[in-house]
Amino acid sequence: MASNEQLQINPDIAKFLLERGGTLVVTDVPPGTDFGIDFKSWTTGDNFKGIKMLPPGLHFIHYSAVSSEYNEMSPRVGFFHIFHEREFLVKKWDNKEEGISAEDIDEEVVNRFKCNLKNLDKSLGPYPYDTWKEWQKLTSKIDDELIKRCQPLCGYVRAALELENFDDNSRPRGSDTNKKRKRGSGLSIEAQEELLLPTLKPKHGTELRLTELPDKTYPDNATPTEITQHSLDTSYALNIVIEKLKQPMEIIGELQLSFICFLVGQSLDAFDHWKKLIALICGADKLIPNRRAIYIEFLRIIEIQLSHVPEDMLCDIVANNNFVYHHLRKLFANIEMNMEIDGKLKSEAKRFRERITETLMWDFTHLEEEEDDEAPVIVSL
Repeated sequence: MASNEQLQINPDIAKFLLERGGTLVVTDVPPGTDFGIDFKSWTTGDNFKGIKMLPPGLHFIHYSAVSSEYNEMSPRVGFFHIFHEREFLVKKWDNKEEGISAEDIDEEVVNRFKCNLKNLDKSLGPYPYDTWKEWQKLTSKIDDELIKRCQPLCGYVRAALELENFDDNSRPRGSDTNKKRKRGSGLSIEAQEELLLPTLKPKHGTELRLTELPDKTYPDNATPTEITQHSLDTSYALNIVIEKLKQPMEIIGELQLSFICFLVGQSLDAFDHWKKLIALICGADKLIPNRRAIYIEFLRIIEIQLSHVPEDMLCDIVANNNFVYHHLRKLFANIEMNMEIDGKLKSEAKRFRERITETLMWDFTHLEEEEDDEAPVIVSL
């Protein structure tokens, strides 16, 4: 593991990690591979065999193989693993697939590595403990059950999904796509050309299985007036999502998991889901008093997350605005003006608002005023 960093760690913590920390052994990793855990990554050397002194808890192991033919870095791949005290995890690199094999390692092989740990130790890099506290804050609501529910069936989070053709044989009959093809003559040349392209979908088992979010924020039988109301207040849609979960606080865990998959796993699908969750949570008004614990936790988590994302990544390229700022502004206004919300949540929101105003220079004054391009058109029939 090539690195100029030196591990600065409290002697008592170092002793604890040496005696009770986890160990990750990965055999046959090619030199030059970008290999990492949680926030950190390194370029592997000839003698790299894994990572030692892992704090018990959740970790995200990730890597990017380097093509031997073109010397190009492949998209990142990673997986979650909750390490227990003294856990000894062995994985094997698959040269053909250019990644870590999903196959289990024989117990005999694992025991052989354990017996040889003294000689193996020099080939194991120490966990970068200076990042551990921050990592814990970002993953505080992610547990084993949430990981099993949301991670791809294959067990690996991929920055670039492998796509396969979704042909007519596997498409349900009478689909909108087929209807469009029949009406192709009435479309523009560009639209007709697009219809001729193959329909691709992620290879089964490789996509994240995040909670499906509603396409619309109102019920099917809503009147035009109700549609307007639900568009201004996403409480109905947010409640539908929460009721799908075993525990309401899972929505915060999923917010964290999608953020980690985007920030560290480099998944754009996860980034899109994270943005949609923020819009859904911040757009609610009536639901806030009944879900107070969720909102207190949301404010704490989003503040930590914002400290890890460059501001230019939060800007919508098309609309040319900062989507997080826009949605937080709406949430702060809802909390400030909703008379049913208790003082504790109002105080939490006020303090958070003041902190990010200072750190990010975001202006949250005049919350009662609608921005011109965001002012709603009220429908009343």
